[in-house]
Amino acid sequence: MQSTKPLVYKPFGNKAVLIEWQASIDAIILADIINFKKKISSEFYGKLQDTIVGYHSLTLVFKKEIEDFLVIENALQTIYKKPISTKQEQGFVWEIPVCYDISFGIDLEEISQKLNVPVATIIALHSKPLYTVFFIGFLPGFLYLGGLDEQLFFDRKPNPRLHVEKGTVAIGGKQTGIYPMQSSGGWNCIGKTPIPFFDVNKSNPCFAKSGDKIKFISISKTEFEIISKKIKEGSYKISKSLLNA
Repeated sequence: MQSTKPLVYKPFGNKAVLIEWQASIDAIILADIINFKKKISSEFYGKLQDTIVGYHSLTLVFKKEIEDFLVIENALQTIYKKPISTKQEQGFVWEIPVCYDISFGIDLEEISQKLNVPVATIIALHSKPLYTVFFIGFLPGFLYLGGLDEQLFFDRKPNPRLHVEKGTVAIGGKQTGIYPMQSSGGWNCIGKTPIPFFDVNKSNPCFAKSGDKIKFISISKTEFEIISKKIKEGSYKISKSLLNA
């Protein structure tokens, strides 16, 4: 489904183009972005260095400087109107085990008190939805997920922590996500997953992509340790299923 509102094309430096949709976090817009990206990648094969998906934007980074922006803009407008002719890339639903133990979910009690919602209910609400991967950013492998229950919307911290552990599952405003590596961060920590979301040694460093789905599975601390051990041994395989199968 194509956008009902005209897209906005902007020069982004001398080698890139920023394409903007209506400013909204929406699954229909995401699908339109992904479809446009596929058509552009086919039409400009070999000419692009990178394509970067945002909530409501797509950035095209060309290998060479853009000599005439209007020529590129007109070409993109024509490509956008074309039907999809490339093979659809299969999406997946990834099952991610999360331990919501208080030792990992260090902000659970604060969220519980301020929202007047029991910790057990927070865990149930957080692990119930099927989240959509909108895009990857902030850190390599950091998935921005849409679909958080409105009851769990919670403002980011006014003063970010300097140390957030790798694998921390957190809530920031209307979003939830997983820290793929140790970093600073202002989101509220509610749990931890043993699953690595970014491995530079793999051909595909981040297994998930825009359009995929994430399902959180609540596990105990004992299960967390067992899975962590299997991951170190290389014997753990993330459970996944075909999207819309």
